[in-house]
Amino acid sequence: MTTSEVRSDIKGKLPRFSPNTDIIEKEDGFHIYMDMPGVDREDLIIDLKENDLEISARAQYPRMEGVSNVHLEFGDCEYSRSFTISDVVERENIKANLKNGVLEMFLPKAEKAKPRKIEIQAG
Repeated sequence: MTTSEVRSDIKGKLPRFSPNTDIIEKEDGFHIYMDMPGVDREDLIIDLKENDLEISARAQYPRMEGVSNVHLEFGDCEYSRSFTISDVVERENIKANLKNGVLEMFLPKAEKAKPRKIEIQAG
């Protein structure tokens, strides 16, 4: 059985988790860090529909033949998380990177939302 066949056999039957997430706001925008161990880039989906940012992924662990599983705590699963983003986010420049089981996203602030100094005029 190929990997894709295994995925289709178990589709819809996997445990679903909301991944641990940190969101940090800086002057330039929002930085999101999401823990997604076992997820490959091709199994990650990030959709932006109007103000809804939806992130879903599937983690699949290799099967070993000829062994007896005594105790398993890691297993195939699905991750799902969604956020509502405001108009302060510049949607066209959102970036995402998946490395070492951590999804890093950057949601830049639109120019109108970035902090700025107000110059005081002498009067």
